[in-house]
Amino acid sequence: MQMDPKRPLIVQSDFTVLLEVRHPEFDVVRAGLSRFADLVKTPEHIHTYRMSALSLWNAAAAGMKTEEIADFLERHAKFGVPPHIKQDIRRFVERYGLIRIESMGEDLLLISDDVEAIKEMVSFKSLRSYGLCQLDARTLRFSSSFRGVLKQELIKLGYPVEDLAGYSRGEELPIRLKSDGSAGKAFQLRDYQRSAVDSFYREGSMQGGSGVLVLPCGAGKTIIGIAAMGKLSCATLILTTNSTSVRQWKREILEKTDVTEEMVGEYTGTMKDVKPITIATYQILTYRKSKDDLFVHMDLFNKRDWGLIVYDEVHLLPAPVFRVTADIQATRRLGLTATLVREDGREEDVFSLVGPKRYEMPWKELEGKGWIASVTCTEIRIALPDDEKERYLTAEPRQRIRIASENPAKLGIVRELLVKHADDSIIVIGQYLDQLKEVSEAIGAPLIYGQMPHEEREELYRRFRSGELRTIVVSKVANFAVDLPDASVAIQISGSFGSRQEEAQRLGRILRPKAEVNEASFYSIVSADTKEQDFALNRQLFLIEQGYRYTIEDRTAEAADKREDKSLMRVLDETVQGSSGLHRTEPPYRAEEEGAAAR
Repeated sequence: MQMDPKRPLIVQSDFTVLLEVRHPEFDVVRAGLSRFADLVKTPEHIHTYRMSALSLWNAAAAGMKTEEIADFLERHAKFGVPPHIKQDIRRFVERYGLIRIESMGEDLLLISDDVEAIKEMVSFKSLRSYGLCQLDARTLRFSSSFRGVLKQELIKLGYPVEDLAGYSRGEELPIRLKSDGSAGKAFQLRDYQRSAVDSFYREGSMQGGSGVLVLPCGAGKTIIGIAAMGKLSCATLILTTNSTSVRQWKREILEKTDVTEEMVGEYTGTMKDVKPITIATYQILTYRKSKDDLFVHMDLFNKRDWGLIVYDEVHLLPAPVFRVTADIQATRRLGLTATLVREDGREEDVFSLVGPKRYEMPWKELEGKGWIASVTCTEIRIALPDDEKERYLTAEPRQRIRIASENPAKLGIVRELLVKHADDSIIVIGQYLDQLKEVSEAIGAPLIYGQMPHEEREELYRRFRSGELRTIVVSKVANFAVDLPDASVAIQISGSFGSRQEEAQRLGRILRPKAEVNEASFYSIVSADTKEQDFALNRQLFLIEQGYRYTIEDRTAEAADKREDKSLMRVLDETVQGSSGLHRTEPPYRAEEEGAAAR
């Protein structure tokens, strides 16, 4: 076809798709494209997406058809779509469900309407250990004990299985959602929360009961999980990231349902209560005395006849839990996350063992409806001081990122932002405890970190939520599942290399809707012309994919004496130590890893 310059896409022969950022239909086209393609590069004018087997399988599992994808690309592509691309899209999309698992008594069946597909299954040497027995040209029988591992193996071979074998009922447990919440506030599911639950449950059919729901932080993923529990009314095991999240889940369950406190147990490093609803941490499940010992708490999966397992922040699911999950495919599984991106590249295992993506709600769509805050994202680039620059250039490659991250000039920017947002609730968040300690002491704000006693941490969170504290400094312990509803400003001073998932979670700390002005600000302070700047580009990928745009503020050309103005520093000190309601603390800092050891 002839070129149409008014269209925003270029579909290339290597399965990449280029999208013009400044095109008037950018937001609409981006939203449609992200349903079946992944964002991989974000230069200023052109964003690069790539269609992959997994992105197309997830699209197929969510109900997208080959024609829908091809028509979308044709409508928006400047040069049309290469014929072989349309053929490959069809090939990948139609692979999902080409092989399906169904039940037959105690055994399971691999069934396909494609005789050639079954012949290929029989020919794979890697499948012979699973005892496949051919019943006819379209059917293979195998033991139900291989249900999970066989799905893992088949997806590696390019066959994403549709599992229709059904699930065990599990232990009965009536769970009803209350019509009102605490303090007399009306409680009802939002329309998208109800749609997410329905996409997972699918009216109790064989197509429902396993899968991942993708929603932004602040969208109420916990409430969606509780609503799913209400649909199934069965004993439920909830796995989450830390003890703070355990207590948050318990608080929400007791507030939103008719379940009594005696029915909800906590299974953490300090408590081991197994109740009809049990909430555990990934850390306790993966605890062992040494790397050669057994995981002593993995038998939690067998402590009761669970009817549902909820994987909170499923993108963090540890490898040992994957192995157990492969053995419990007859139990319904619900994954909750803000991002399907995994830093270890095991997205296919989430797809095959927890389930495909069943529902996704774009962040910007929720923002437009007022369900989450409108966020302004700004990256502030500053220069390394001369002495630090010299140390950076002579350091080992791995040490360079830390030198850049701990740039002492960042403190001046933090102080400046505290003045700019003097009336807001602010989180300063980072990776390195020495750096966080220095910032905490310099601005007079308490530091919350992994080894802090839980009671002390909860008290600081409470004071922050109440407005008694206006600013807190947090380590990565606050990345996940911390309820800080009044935080409206996040200042990121260091991060975990190029972690896209961490960027999403940190933004999530300020996304919850605000009572008055529903706006928030996210700042990332980065050392220019260093590895940290390179990693920052990767960290932004997820947020840009969701529709957010970063403003780059380059401070490298500013005169150093401007940042060291003594009178300005005096004003800053008076502000943060006076009217902001901050106080200095002297916590017992020491070298530690995040989180308490699971004993």
